Amino acid sequence: MAGVKKTERERRAAEVAARLGLEHFLERKPSQLSGGERQRVAMGRAIIRQPSVFLMDEPLSNLDAKLRVQMRADIAALQHDLGITTVYVTHDQAEAMTLGHRVAVLDHGRLQQCGTPRDLYDRPANRFVAGFIGSPAMNLCEVAFENGGVSFGSERVAVRREALNGASSLVLGLRPEALELGTEGVPARVEVVEEFGADAFVFCSARIGGAETRLVARIEARRAPAQGERVSLRARPDEAHLFDAETGERLAV
Repeated sequence: MAGVKKTERERRAAEVAARLGLEHFLERKPSQLSGGERQRVAMGRAIIRQPSVFLMDEPLSNLDAKLRVQMRADIAALQHDLGITTVYVTHDQAEAMTLGHRVAVLDHGRLQQCGTPRDLYDRPANRFVAGFIGSPAMNLCEVAFENGGVSFGSERVAVRREALNGASSLVLGLRPEALELGTEGVPARVEVVEEFGADAFVFCSARIGGAETRLVARIEARRAPAQGERVSLRARPDEAHLFDAETGERLAV
């Protein structure tokens, strides 16, 4: 339909099929293909047109977990080999963080932050991005500003008064890896322990600022406590994030 000559059509079809590992499936009907193979065919139909930009809208959403991981790696390799700008829409942050060179985070259609995956993880612009990026999500606790800083158990995070912008109540953010089990800290009760090989995520319940708060710490699996055990959680102050409790914006501390 595009007026491409037959020899050129066959050459390009064979080339794209080889790139996607589809050479042995060219004679099959669509109903004879698996979900992952159909997804590869869809990508091949886009690649063969030699576009200047790829637009991908949740291309892996209908695949099972194993196929999704495989296709994610295939798309990353293709993007690297072809060097074609790709706009990729997804609700899966693992896809965004592994495939994106620049990631834009949207909330109800409004841009919250745009930057590299590392920027979004290390310096979230506001409370929404902090709670959205990262799995498990960042621990967010509302705390009061007192005596030049905020406290998490025995640990304090200093805050310059000029950085407060009039805020008296702040949100302290701590990634799971910024919490560790110690002999002193915030008393907590272990609710769930999820082990992932060498690491474990310990989900705890603790009382912070008069409210029951759920916290998660990332530790070595061999040091994981038992469900129901009482532990103390200690924060690493140099890895803390602070946000205005009212606006949600990041504070420059």
